[in-house]
Amino acid sequence: MTWTEPSTWYANLPAFHAATAAFITDAVGDVLLVKPTYRDHWAFPGGYVEQDEYPHQACAREAREELGIAVAVGELLVVDWAPPAGQRPRALVHFTFDCGTVTRHDGFTLPRQEIEDAGFFAPDEAQQRLPGNVAPRVGAAIRARTRRTPIYLADGGTAARQCRQD
Repeated sequence: MTWTEPSTWYANLPAFHAATAAFITDAVGDVLLVKPTYRDHWAFPGGYVEQDEYPHQACAREAREELGIAVAVGELLVVDWAPPAGQRPRALVHFTFDCGTVTRHDGFTLPRQEIEDAGFFAPDEAQQRLPGNVAPRVGAAIRARTRRTPIYLADGGTAARQCRQD
């Protein structure tokens, strides 16, 4: 095996995007979702991690930007790895953090150009409002919060199921 210059070696490694989400519930366990203006579906509060930003910092920033609230970013609940898909040419690693329980209220300040609505939904309804590859994160986050240990998903859990069948 020949030695490779570090700059060449690193340049040839695969690159991926990183995103983050805040898992927030109310006192009865309903899940907070937001409805972005630029998507047909609901989403967890969150977004992409910026350069030189840690995922937990991105989670706090996105909650502040999308909801107008400061959250205490707690334990990592779910890591979901998704291969390139659609117009996204790179794989995506998605971090879901426990951002606690809040009192259900209308105290959110939504940036109307980005977020048209926010609401709490029972876990089953939250899953129905999310895209199919994101919906499994609801149950995984609830289990991880209860067990106090993170859960790994591969492509929303479909790749993990496929691996177990092989």
